[in-house]
Amino acid sequence: MLWTIVVVLLILWLLGVVALPSIGALIHILLVLALVVLILQLLSGRRVV
Repeated sequence: MLWTIVVVLLILWLLGVVALPSIGALIHILLVLALVVLILQLLSGRRVV
C-alpha cells in the first residue's frame, strides 16, 4: 500500500516538474512526502529473524 503511495507521489512530482513549473513549492513537498513514506516503509518493514 505504501509503495503505491510512493509511486503515485513520485509520478505527480515528475508531472509537476514538466507540466507545471510555476508551482514549484508544491512539487517539492510531494517529493519530500514520497521520500518520507519510502523511508518509513523501509524502516518498518518485516524483519526476518
